[in-house]
This record gives sequence, C-alpha cells and structure tokens, in this order.
Amino acid sequence: MITASVPEYRAALPSGGRLLGLDVGTRTIGLALCDAGWSFASPAETIARGKFTADLARLRALAEAQRVRGLIVGLPLNMDGTDSPRTQATRAFARNLQPLGLPVLLWDERWSTQAVERAMIAADTTRARRAELVDKLAAAHILQGAIDALALQGEA
Repeated sequence: MITASVPEYRAALPSGGRLLGLDVGTRTIGLALCDAGWSFASPAETIARGKFTADLARLRALAEAQRVRGLIVGLPLNMDGTDSPRTQATRAFARNLQPLGLPVLLWDERWSTQAVERAMIAADTTRARRAELVDKLAAAHILQGAIDALALQGEA
C-alpha cells in the first residue's frame, strides 16, 4: 500500500511499530528510524545510491534488523503543492519498494532540507559536516513530522 493519507496509513498499522523515514535524493538516501511508540525520530545513516536492487537489499536488511513495520518517504512537491520531475521520480521509487511488503506513506517534505540546514548553520556546523549530515537529518525531520501526525490521528 502506498498512500499520502495519514488516516489510511494509520489504519494499516493499528499497533504501531518502528518506522523508517527516507529522504530520497538523486545520489543518496537519508534514513531515519523512530521508536515503536512513534514518539521521536532519530537519524540513522545515509546511503549512496547505486543500482536499485542493491539499494533495495540494503533497505530490506535495515528494515529486518530494526523490525520496521512501515516506511515514510519524503515527497518533494513544488512550493505550490504540484508535482515536479523529482516528485514523479520519488513516487516511482516508492512503487519500487513494494517487494519489502511494508506500507508506504508519502510525506510532504518541502521545507525539510532547508529547516535542517538552518539548524546546522545556527549550531555553527562546518560546511563539510553539514554536507555529511543533511540527508539523514532531513529524513529524521520528515519522519518526525509524519509520526507527530500519526500520533494525533491515533488520538482522534
């Protein structure tokens, strides 16, 4: 199942469980994990993209090792909310994740990288260190937004 609907995704995971957040770029994939109670997201790692079968195998291994129950994929919409070529590529990437057998929530990521960049600049992080961290921190930002919305949905 691939959806952009928080209620639909929440219904697919009635008992919660760990989620894996993905910030899919053209050269890297930032990864983040959350706790089973959907309270906090933590950056995990950044993987360099290669052939999709290798990327899928790496994601499968991480998902199995961490007992992941679902995926949150950042969706790079245009500022006006419309699709861009990157949006279409990300949707295709999400469709290709179906062999993992996990539900996928497409989450609006329009401001994630900028928010993370601003926070790192405010923390006086060097440019090199920012480049090293930005993808997995953006994935954590995306995942945190999604689990906050999922938690609210569970209270409703």
